[in-house]
Amino acid sequence: MKENPDGVNLIGYSQGGLVGRGLIMSLDNHNIHSFISLSSPQMGQFGDSALFHKFFPKLIKEYAYKFFYTVKGQMLSVGNYWNDPHHQDLFLNMSAFLPFINNQISHQRNNDFKRNFLRLKNLILIGGPDDGVVDPWQSSHFGFIDNYEQLVPMKQQQIYQYDTFGLKSLEELGRVHVKVMANVNHFEWHKNHTVFDKFILPFLN
Repeated sequence: MKENPDGVNLIGYSQGGLVGRGLIMSLDNHNIHSFISLSSPQMGQFGDSALFHKFFPKLIKEYAYKFFYTVKGQMLSVGNYWNDPHHQDLFLNMSAFLPFINNQISHQRNNDFKRNFLRLKNLILIGGPDDGVVDPWQSSHFGFIDNYEQLVPMKQQQIYQYDTFGLKSLEELGRVHVKVMANVNHFEWHKNHTVFDKFILPFLN
């Protein structure tokens, strides 16, 4: 950013999209113009995909909170954004990352986070129904499920309605761009030429 004072763009793929958002919100006076979130679980994860079982063969999603919402569980990256809709009190009290960058909890930098997020000129949210890893896949668009496991889209989420970190404000300014593409596996997003040409390249200026 120092070497490019006119501005830079940031692409975050998968968990990198969460890290990227945390970076944007933490950096005062950043000059990031477009943030491209590529198949990133921005509202968290609550699903036991094949990849999940590969790393956690003995865990099922209904009971994963008992591990992830512990000190040891928070040492693993997925624990930091595991969002169990049935145990929101534990999520808010034990998760060390996602509630923090969502401004769902009170901390010293709430206002800084919102101000820094609103410096973005474009937020591009890319995901699709055949991802196979991000679960629910709509998490890549700030959608998620409620405690009845029914989908709640972005504009009905509390973080949007209360504008906790500026998502609603940014969307009302016309700076949020939601992109959906079917038939793309999680491990192919960053290799797919159509995704790049249609959804990424137009914002790299």
